[in-house]
Amino acid sequence: MRILLAEDDELLGSGLKAGLGQHGFVVDWVRDGVAAERELMTGQYAAAVLDLGLPRQDGMDALAAVRGRKLHTPVLILTAREAIDARIRGLDGGADDYIVKPVDLGELSARLRALVRRAHGESQTRLSLGDVTLDQAARQVWRDEQLIELSVREFDLLHVFMLNADRVLGREQLEKHLYGWGTEVSSNAIEVHVHNLRRKLGSTLIETVRGVGYVARRPV
Repeated sequence: MRILLAEDDELLGSGLKAGLGQHGFVVDWVRDGVAAERELMTGQYAAAVLDLGLPRQDGMDALAAVRGRKLHTPVLILTAREAIDARIRGLDGGADDYIVKPVDLGELSARLRALVRRAHGESQTRLSLGDVTLDQAARQVWRDEQLIELSVREFDLLHVFMLNADRVLGREQLEKHLYGWGTEVSSNAIEVHVHNLRRKLGSTLIETVRGVGYVARRPV
C-alpha cells in the first residue's frame, strides 16, 4: 500500500518512513507543503500522513487545495498533544483523522489501514473474494481456510485487487500502487506477480482484460 508522508522534521520523517515500511507500507516522503500538494494532486496514493506545520506552504493550505479539486485521498494529520485547535481545523478542513505526536507506529499503521478500508467501503480488516480471504493487519492470506504464503509484492497486489474488486486496473495503475520513488520496475513485473497469484490462489481469481489490464471479479 503506497502512502505519502509530508513531514519536515528529518528525524521524525526518517523514523516514520522506516517504521511504516516495516508495517507493509510503501512510503514516499516529502518535506514541504508545496511538494505535499503537488504529490497529493496526482491522486495515486492510498492515503497520506500530513504534518500541518510545513515550510513553503502550511499543511492546511495544501489540504484545502486538494479538497478544492475534489480529490478524496484519505488524509491523516499529525498534531502536537496540546494543539486541539489544529486538530479541529484539520478535521473541518477535510482531514479524515489525526494522530498526536509522539507517534506510536502500531496505532498509526492501524489508523491508515482503517482510512483506506473506509475509502473503499469496507469496514472489516478481513477482505474476502470467493474462497480467498485477506487479513490486512496480519498480512496473511487464506484459500479455503488454508494459509497461503505470498511475497510482499504478491500480498500488496492482491490487496489492491480486493479493495478494487470488479474494477479494471491497468499495469501503470498497479505499478503506482506497489512501487515508490526510485524503485526500478521491470517491464513484466506485474505480469509475473499476477502469474504467481493465479498459481497460488487459482487461475480464475484475476481476469485479464486484453489491452486494458486486470480485474478481480466478485462471484456472481
